[in-house]
Amino acid sequence: MADLASVFRALSDPNRLAIYELIREREQSSVADLERSISALAREFELSLSTVSHHIKELRQAGLIRCVKRGQTVYCEADPAALEAIERFLVTAGDRDARHEL
Repeated sequence: MADLASVFRALSDPNRLAIYELIREREQSSVADLERSISALAREFELSLSTVSHHIKELRQAGLIRCVKRGQTVYCEADPAALEAIERFLVTAGDRDARHEL
């Protein structure tokens, strides 16, 4: 996984955050693979396919998602290691804040 700064930078864009959330939702609801393709994701937003592809690239480079190409179609899935790293960071930061309050 990429460093946390890259993760937070990738998620700071509202469109990328929405795309990432949609990928996670569709993964958790076990929708068909076709609904997790980049073209299916693009249909959910008022963005061009090339713009959505760019956002997907940024999410992938940050380590938030993995993409698998089957034939001519690219499918996306969330990388659970990214969420685990974010959670560890936030818990650790929360622990530090709690110690400083004492």
